[in-house]
Amino acid sequence: CTLFELTPQEALRGITVNAAKALGLKDVGTIVAGQKADLAIWDVKDPSELSYRIGYNPLYWRVFRGEL
Repeated sequence: CTLFELTPQEALRGITVNAAKALGLKDVGTIVAGQKADLAIWDVKDPSELSYRIGYNPLYWRVFRGEL
């Protein structure tokens, strides 16, 4: 975020919906019924915690192919 002067929200969009669009993928990148269920559920209060807390892994749950 600091290096590229992005807000945490912009960085998250860049690695999800925008990355999927850039790769031409239609069934990933957003949480929508009918799409592949690969996502991370984070134990944070604000998205900035994902980019500014070095050495901390707030992963709460990971869903991969629809399975916890």
